[in-house]
Amino acid sequence: MILDAQSAMIVALIGIGVGVVGVVFAAVALFSVYRLRRSYDLLSVHEGRESMVDVIARTREEIADLSDEVVATQRELQATRRDLAAALRHVAVVRYDAFGDMGGRFSFSAALLDDAGDGLMITSIHGRTETRTYLKGVRAGSSDIDLSPEEQQAIATARGDLPRAREVQGGAA
Repeated sequence: MILDAQSAMIVALIGIGVGVVGVVFAAVALFSVYRLRRSYDLLSVHEGRESMVDVIARTREEIADLSDEVVATQRELQATRRDLAAALRHVAVVRYDAFGDMGGRFSFSAALLDDAGDGLMITSIHGRTETRTYLKGVRAGSSDIDLSPEEQQAIATARGDLPRAREVQGGAA
């Protein structure tokens, strides 16, 4: 009978070992089921909540819309830069006494240019009895009509070649 008691003990120990392994497998299976359920809850719709799939789909659509808006904004920016380059935004005025006997700087030359140096030159010569105004076209910083030194100075200042001054000393036009 000792042999039978020993056999029973071995069978009992093997049974306990199999039981422990079964409990470990059960714990691992429960943990896996918990993780799967948690993932499923994220993906499924609950009362008043969106599912994760819905949120991701909506977010992708919003990103696509934003990408389209960025492309449109870039096109508008390029058009604005082209318009700005053609705008007469570089301006300089040179005031001077054209005849030297007037006692004041009533004559002036004003350059109005775009980024390419194209635009116009307005010159007003003030004399004792009359004032004359001239308009000259400017292309790439020069004109078909001869420019006076004051007009050349106004163009150079408008293009940024010369520093700006409040009043510039000048001679005859």
